[in-house]
Amino acid sequence: MPGIICTSLQVAPGQRISVKGDIPPGAKSFVINLGKNKDDLLIHFNARFDIHGDVRTIVCNSKNKGQWGKEHRETNFPFQEGSSAEVLFSHDKSEVTVTLPGHHQFKLPNAAGFEGIEYICLEGDIAFKGISLA
Repeated sequence: MPGIICTSLQVAPGQRISVKGDIPPGAKSFVINLGKNKDDLLIHFNARFDIHGDVRTIVCNSKNKGQWGKEHRETNFPFQEGSSAEVLFSHDKSEVTVTLPGHHQFKLPNAAGFEGIEYICLEGDIAFKGISLA
């Protein structure tokens, strides 16, 4: 069940999206989806504390017309239960840059060539404090 859904956004390439929240004790995972809609995602960001057989792993993917793309697994896991976190996303026509707490970055291809972000969906074990666009 989605926690927050924002639609009709106009986030152009080069702009940054910041998502902030508090992670409760006992968290299993949280998800941040960015794209055009639920079936067309520039990035599906899933921070997994302990779920689906993954422990302290970030699993990312894209979705184009309902079809999942190639999965990326990130083992740098800076999130802590009982603390606050901020994740930054920026994109252009070729890639998405994700900046984690502690300034660790990784890049993923913009596989579908999305030119803008119109949709954000946030869900899971995080009390969202804010979304900012810059």
